[in-house]
Amino acid sequence: MNTKPVFSKSRNSMWQEDKSDIEAHSSTQFVYNAHHSLALDMQRKRLPTFKYKSHIIYLLEKYQTLVLIGETGCGKSTQLPQYLLEAGWCADGKMIGITEPRRVAATSLANRVADERSCILGTEVGYSIRFDNYTDETTKIKYMTEGILLRELMSDPLLTSYSVIVIDEVHERTLLTDIIMGLLKKIIRKRKSLRIVVCSATVDAEQLRDFFNINATKDSTKDTAVILSVEGRLYPVDIFFVKEPVANYVTSVVETALKIHENEEPGDILTFLTGLDEVDQAVSLLSEHAKLVKEGKLKLLPLAMYGSLPNSEQLKVFWRAAKDTRKVIVATNIAETSITIPNIVYVIDCGFVKIPWYEAETQTNSLVIVPVSKASADQRAGRAGRVRTGRTYRLYTEEVYSELFDATPPEMQRSDLAPAILQLKALGIDNVLRFNFPSAPPSKNLLTGLELLYALGAIDSNGELTTPLGMTMAEMPLEPVLAKSLIVSGEMGCSEELSTILAMLQVQNVFIRPVGGQAAIKARVAHRNFEVEEGDLLTLLNVYTAYDKNKTPSWCQKQFLNHKALRRATEIRTQMHSMMKRLDIQLVSCNGNVQQILKCITAGLFPKAAYLHYTGVYKTIRGNRDLYIHPNSCLYTLQQPQWLLFCEVLQTNKTYVKDITVIQPEWLLELAPHFYEKTSLDPI
Repeated sequence: MNTKPVFSKSRNSMWQEDKSDIEAHSSTQFVYNAHHSLALDMQRKRLPTFKYKSHIIYLLEKYQTLVLIGETGCGKSTQLPQYLLEAGWCADGKMIGITEPRRVAATSLANRVADERSCILGTEVGYSIRFDNYTDETTKIKYMTEGILLRELMSDPLLTSYSVIVIDEVHERTLLTDIIMGLLKKIIRKRKSLRIVVCSATVDAEQLRDFFNINATKDSTKDTAVILSVEGRLYPVDIFFVKEPVANYVTSVVETALKIHENEEPGDILTFLTGLDEVDQAVSLLSEHAKLVKEGKLKLLPLAMYGSLPNSEQLKVFWRAAKDTRKVIVATNIAETSITIPNIVYVIDCGFVKIPWYEAETQTNSLVIVPVSKASADQRAGRAGRVRTGRTYRLYTEEVYSELFDATPPEMQRSDLAPAILQLKALGIDNVLRFNFPSAPPSKNLLTGLELLYALGAIDSNGELTTPLGMTMAEMPLEPVLAKSLIVSGEMGCSEELSTILAMLQVQNVFIRPVGGQAAIKARVAHRNFEVEEGDLLTLLNVYTAYDKNKTPSWCQKQFLNHKALRRATEIRTQMHSMMKRLDIQLVSCNGNVQQILKCITAGLFPKAAYLHYTGVYKTIRGNRDLYIHPNSCLYTLQQPQWLLFCEVLQTNKTYVKDITVIQPEWLLELAPHFYEKTSLDPI
């Protein structure tokens, strides 16, 4: 009997314990496979991409850049690299590189393709993400996060080890995607043999093609970029607008869904709302109505869909409903491009979307609800025309639609640019303002980014990268403020402690917090043993120090700590130590000198400072924004400290700060005199 040998993974990776890089309202790590019962080679042939195999190979022979448009789930991310490998693109020892915006995509796709090619992960097919590399010298297909490709560009500016670079999920237009596209445009001018494939799930292909087309003549036969669409069949969609604006879009979504259910023929409904609370509210309202459906009538099955739902719940959305039931899926804008749900005939669009927005004045991120763009509205409407002629109900007037922006601003235009500027400067691009971005960022954000890097000492007054500080910061896979703290820790004599704190900050859910009952009280008491009035970062240091002495799962269980997360923190800490050795940062311990550690944290995190206002809320020193201590912080129940530094801002109904450290205001003046100055308040 000839059975295929099953290989165990060479080593157990625990990157899942890292803080998530998934935005729950716009993306998910869940991948649905409609053909999972078939053999792998049969599954491959069922994918829409399979029919286009020869087209793809032909176009890449002829053109330098291919813009590939295809639905999520059409097989472009898994099949394309294999077609290229089979067509001989790796013949001379070169690799095919695929960049993904999120770690979970890079790892799960590499796992899947390794299965399809019957090889051990990390040999022919591998992946590389922050603090984790599963590749060797035989690797031909390499999945990686965008940050990894940027780091590789520092040592190999023309990407000579790759024959093809595939940029996946370009429709998300993340900050790094845009930077990589700008850099690749420079590279293909110099290196004609390199091929670029740009994969997107939306139809803004012309802009991408024109961006990569380096043909300066009017002769279209000399074009270097081309578009190929692997779209499924699209049926016509009738679009309806409301006559009068609606007062509350959540209740209007529910009312519209019920009207469709009563008056329209069978077919599932997909509704779009902005956030998790709204989705849950709509699902509970629809569930109440579902109970009132009379015998013999079509039943109603409301289901929620957002990125932070457990996979088992997300799976229900894809299952076919019973004959006598209509599904109503209430989703965030995750259902716009990240997933393709089968059997949708009706779409209800609330007309709004929640996106992260960076405020340059306060240097904080917040989630804002804004009207959708025309491109998003059309993408949502297209969801109704997958199985048969569909209908889309828009909860806004036609006038409002005509005034919408054409496209959602890409991340480049609404995020903190300091890390991006640092990377570009390290790649030798001195004039960041003149860099050819696919969409130019606002000058205010660029200025704020340059200001921050100057304050951190990464660039000098001429805007050039400082050596060694700026170069060292660019080489670290950490935020600039944290990188600065780590570099300074060597000189301040507390690098052991600081590397531990930063490793602990990279993982999520160190503390296990049971909900309610005796367990919750026991957990609170156990966690109190580690908590200190200096704040969360030193509490994390205490947790790790205690774990380092015990290291057993049973001890962690007793202390209500997450053993897996702590093991991952140990892995990251070891990686950090070897990185520090490479970058000549000496490893020293301050032997319990707490003030030295706090000062060292302040040396990097000073831009994220807040003070206690007399009204009882915290305010950022620059920009005066109201902030509140997060309930999970160890300082939540203590008397409010006067001054603090925070690592993260979390936006729900209030703006919360997490991972807090208590500091003295004079340290800000001592360690960042160019960023803060002391002013006395005038008497009123």
